[in-house]
Amino acid sequence: MSYTIKSEEVISYGPDNLKDFKVYGFEWIDNLHFSQKPDKFLKHKAAQYVAVVRERFLEAGWRGDGDIELIWLPPFVFPFSLRIPPEGVVVWHVKQEEDGISFLLSPIALPFEEFQNR
Repeated sequence: MSYTIKSEEVISYGPDNLKDFKVYGFEWIDNLHFSQKPDKFLKHKAAQYVAVVRERFLEAGWRGDGDIELIWLPPFVFPFSLRIPPEGVVVWHVKQEEDGISFLLSPIALPFEEFQNR
């Protein structure tokens, strides 16, 4: 039997915490094969989270098209000095259909600056 975090433990915060997350934009995230639907981890509460994420992305300039999903960033993609936990970081993501720009909502500062906190 292999070990992994239980799906219900992936998101360990409430929807209101998303208001304090950092918003980023990035051109372009083109491999979405590893994106996950929020309801896989939040079951019947996903809509509450997605509503807040949607609001944050719209404030950052998102035009409202595309699917809001989750992307996992493993700890080894970050500098060791950031002391990312072994679970890594899950960021919220949407790829704008019109121009392919991705919007990210992260619980931690990400190591890039492309239209950060717009």
